Amino acid sequence: MTGPIVLRPHAETERRAAHPVAARADSDVAPSWGAVVGTTLRLWAQRRRRWWRVAAAIVVVLVVFAAGGLTVALLRKGTGAGTAAGSSSGSTSNSAGAVQAAAVARKQAGAWIAAQVSHSAVVSCDPAMCAALQARGFPAGDLMTLGPGTDSPLGSAIIVATAAVRSLFGSRLTTVYAPTVIASFGSGSARIDVRVYAAGGAAQYLPALKADEQSRTSVGRQLLRNSRVSATPAARQQLAAGRVDSRLLITIATLSHQAPVAVVAFGDSGPGASAGAPLREAELVAPAQAKSGYLNSMISLLRAQQQPYLADSVTLVRLANGQQAVRIEFAAPSPLGLLSG
Repeated sequence: MTGPIVLRPHAETERRAAHPVAARADSDVAPSWGAVVGTTLRLWAQRRRRWWRVAAAIVVVLVVFAAGGLTVALLRKGTGAGTAAGSSSGSTSNSAGAVQAAAVARKQAGAWIAAQVSHSAVVSCDPAMCAALQARGFPAGDLMTLGPGTDSPLGSAIIVATAAVRSLFGSRLTTVYAPTVIASFGSGSARIDVRVYAAGGAAQYLPALKADEQSRTSVGRQLLRNSRVSATPAARQQLAAGRVDSRLLITIATLSHQAPVAVVAFGDSGPGASAGAPLREAELVAPAQAKSGYLNSMISLLRAQQQPYLADSVTLVRLANGQQAVRIEFAAPSPLGLLSG
C-alpha cells in the first residue's frame, strides 16, 4: 500500500526551476502586502510631486500677471499725473500770458490817453486803468472810477473800455453809452477800446456825428477852393472827405486870412479807430512866397487862441526831407457842432 507522497524541499525547488512561468504567475497573482504598500506609497509620492510642480507653475504665472498689471497701472497713473501736471502747467502759462497781454494793452492805452486826450476831459475807467492813467500824470480829479456799484458812465467824455468795463455794462456800452472808438489796443479779452461818451445816448449822438461830418466835408471843400490854401494830394483827399477835425479847419481858415497856408499832412488818428474818426493833427510849412519868420509868426498866433481853438500842442519840427514845419495837434475827443454853430 502506497502512502502519501511528501515533497522534500529540494523537490519543490526542482519543480519551480522546471516551470519558471508558473512561478512568475503565482508571484504576480498574489503579491505580498509589503510590495503593495510600497508601490502605493511610491505612486502617491510621484503624484504629490507632480501636483506641487503644477501648483508652483500656477503661482509663477499669477505672480507674472500681477506684476504686469501693477506695471501697467503705475504707467497709467504716471501718464495721468504727467498729463494733469502738463494741463495745469499749460493753464498756468495761459493765465500768465493773459495777465501779461492785459498789462501790455493797459500800458499802451495809458500812454496814448495821457498824450492824446484832453486833461480837462472826464475819463471813466476801471480801478487798474485809472491808477495807470494817474501814474502817467492824468489829473485824478478828472478820473471817474467804474465799479460794480456804477449804474452808468454819465458825465464822462471818454470811456476806457477794458474787459471789466465791458462786463459791467454789457451791450449797453456800444449801443447806448459809447458807440464810437477813437483808439484800440490789444486783442481778445485783453483788448482796450478808448470810446467817446455819447451825450444824450447813441440815438442822439450818431445823427449829430453824421451832421458834423457833413459840415466838415463842406468846409473842407471850401478850403480847397481857397487860393491861399494849398495841400498835398493826400491832404486834399482828406479835406474833401470830411476827415479833418473841425478845430483844424477853422484854424487853417483863420491862418489863411493872415498869410498863405501850405498843408503837408493830416494825421493822428488813433490805432483801430472807427471809420470817419476826425484827424486832429496837421503839419504846415511855409509857402514859397512866405516872408522870413513866417513859421514863428504862425506859432505865436496859434498859441494866442482861446478854447476850443487853442491847440493842445504847437511845435516846430523838421520833416524827413529836411524842411521845417509847424505841427498842430488838438486833444481828443473832437467836439461836435462847432461848424454848424
